[in-house]
Amino acid sequence: MSEFKDEIILRGLKENNLKNIDINIPKEKIIVFTGLSGSGKSSVVFDTLAAESRRQMALNYPLYVRNQMPRYERPRADLMQNLSPVVVVEQRPAGGNPRSTVGTYMDIHPLIRLLFSRIGTPSIGEATDFSSHSAFGKCPECSGYGEVITPDENKLIDFDKSLRDYAVKFKPLSPAGWQGRWMMTGGLFDPDLPIKNYPEDKLNLFLYGPDRGEKVYAPFHTKNGPQDHEWDGLLPRFTRLYILRDISKLKEVTQNDVLAVSRRSPCPTCQGSGLNPKVLACKINGLNIAAYDQIELTALLEELKKIKDPMGRSIVRQAIPPIMQLIEMGLGYLSLSRKISTLSGGEAQRVKIARHLGSSLNNITYIFDEPTAGLHPEEVDLLIQMLKSLKARYNTVIVIEHDLSVIKAADEVIEMGPGAGVNGGEVVYQGNLDGLDISNSATTLKPKVQVNKNPREIKAYFTIKNAVNHNLKNINVQIPKNVLVSVCGVSGSGKSSLMLEAFPERYPETIRARQGSIGISSRSTIVTYMGIMDEIRTIFSKATGQQPGLFSFNSTGACPVCKGKGVITPDVAFAEPVTTQCEACGGSRYSKEALSYRYQGKNIMEVLNLTIEEANHYFKSAKIIKRVNTLKDVGLGYLTLGQSTSSLSGGEVQRLKLASHLKKKGQIYLLDEPSLGLHAKDNEALLEVFQNLVHRGNSLIIIEHNLDFIAASDWVIELGKGGGKQGGQIIFEGRPEEMLQADTPTAKSLRKQITE
Repeated sequence: MSEFKDEIILRGLKENNLKNIDINIPKEKIIVFTGLSGSGKSSVVFDTLAAESRRQMALNYPLYVRNQMPRYERPRADLMQNLSPVVVVEQRPAGGNPRSTVGTYMDIHPLIRLLFSRIGTPSIGEATDFSSHSAFGKCPECSGYGEVITPDENKLIDFDKSLRDYAVKFKPLSPAGWQGRWMMTGGLFDPDLPIKNYPEDKLNLFLYGPDRGEKVYAPFHTKNGPQDHEWDGLLPRFTRLYILRDISKLKEVTQNDVLAVSRRSPCPTCQGSGLNPKVLACKINGLNIAAYDQIELTALLEELKKIKDPMGRSIVRQAIPPIMQLIEMGLGYLSLSRKISTLSGGEAQRVKIARHLGSSLNNITYIFDEPTAGLHPEEVDLLIQMLKSLKARYNTVIVIEHDLSVIKAADEVIEMGPGAGVNGGEVVYQGNLDGLDISNSATTLKPKVQVNKNPREIKAYFTIKNAVNHNLKNINVQIPKNVLVSVCGVSGSGKSSLMLEAFPERYPETIRARQGSIGISSRSTIVTYMGIMDEIRTIFSKATGQQPGLFSFNSTGACPVCKGKGVITPDVAFAEPVTTQCEACGGSRYSKEALSYRYQGKNIMEVLNLTIEEANHYFKSAKIIKRVNTLKDVGLGYLTLGQSTSSLSGGEVQRLKLASHLKKKGQIYLLDEPSLGLHAKDNEALLEVFQNLVHRGNSLIIIEHNLDFIAASDWVIELGKGGGKQGGQIIFEGRPEEMLQADTPTAKSLRKQITE
């Protein structure tokens, strides 16, 4: 009798670009999937293994429960055996709720509230009373938000202009709206005098209204004649009409419009905590719940250890483990009140991982999608220890990753390829590290970092002065123009605060490509995202004499049976979802009439099936060729024009976003971790795109941890030395060669990579 081998067995995998492949994945090991972006890694791990495990888990619930859960379809595969329950840690941002904090996300906040309700003095009452969301607990001044919004007169008004010249920059109060017209015609203010030239009494009346107790009226001319209206001052009027009202009920303005001309500051009543003064009076060892919320986690841990009350100790025992997880992940400088939305990519990634580490489950399959995203090379060691600790608890750890440190920590490596898209979908290599080096795979364990020995000459600078965003310590920095600049540092060191906040505030014309999804839907395709579908429809329309709408599957050209979806999913209550190709259109999404017309020998579907490379030779339109070439430039030449953006990998999405921005010259480009999701081979191609972009007269600044990009830059700026309070300062500025002599975390990693 043969020995039973505990492994996940996958046979005949056909999702997306997978070419009917077979894979056995050993359990209780660290398995790293690698390969070029778009080679099929996600198709195996997420679209097949994770999807089938979730589907089978859902089958264990009663039908009426299953009907309320996400419904997973059986992946396209012949056989999937020995799966265990999966926990997926994706790259998606943690916590979509704007009120979500580290404390709520990690489930520590409820325990702290319970602690104060049991042993805080003077005693208040229930745990819910310590929440800014409760009727009793919320601050009466700011309704629990912790901040007050007030008009910013310098954003609202251009003092160099007159009322007629749109001195008031907020549209409803400008001459475009009735209130702006009233200000000009009411006789109180000279409509043609720049606001800065108003006498002091007129300026005060204009901004703040009449003195207390007085009333001032001005006629507003209507079709029924002049009607007197009370003038209350521009700033009080703005506050009353647009801050103290429910903006969602107003048609002419959005919340973003209001925030664009406002300033946000901590509420003076609750000092930004969002809590009622009575709640803030309740303390443990001299600290109230707001202080617990705002001190660093390392200090909070010490406070919790001081508690001796038996009831308090039992609550503290539950709160300490998740706090310890965060500290062990190098996040001891965060506080419970830190909003999840303000974390850097690397911080958010580690908070998510820490949340899963608190689990005592075993025999689980943990799936990580590029867990090194946003992590400095020094921090990757922490991550590797965490992966090993999960494995030690008899779990299977599957990681999609390009980082060599993580690949070297794997028990087994599976490389997908050999290329991407239609050229991928096969297993190029499966085995241990020794075999990887002698195989013909794209991954090499001995990379050669090329330090830029001939950086471009610097002739001018962007200047930032006295930046204090988040943890920035009043810093001044000069960033060279028209060269390739890398901004690096450990996560939480202030890179995002400096470059994604302070820099665009000073240089609003900056073109930014940030991390995150591109708002993809099943009807979004490469050509719609790149803005060339209209041009293609127009070309077909001119060639055939038909309306452009006939060549859109979102308009009159849609297949009447599937309504342009290409597939049919019968919605039968309690039944498993099964998506089948639409028989009427054969999955093309188009009606028979739309497909009967041709341009240069091809119908609209055949044109959308062209790859980017092929389209370059097929079209004559300069606009289409220019956009298609930008996709080729970022290494996406293998994608088809009509490919759904929802089917793209993380690395492909990142490059598609980049391609959509590469249309202009003489610009400032700011990219947030462009190496995300890319294999080392993809990085070479992207680096070439960057160098060409700078050659054409653009300024390019990248926030990056990848040492290949940092070493190839013309100029490097590093923030640090640590994260949080230990960060926020410039610790290095200079050429990559000069960095080799520096004593910074990135310099150490760079030297280590070169000597290995």
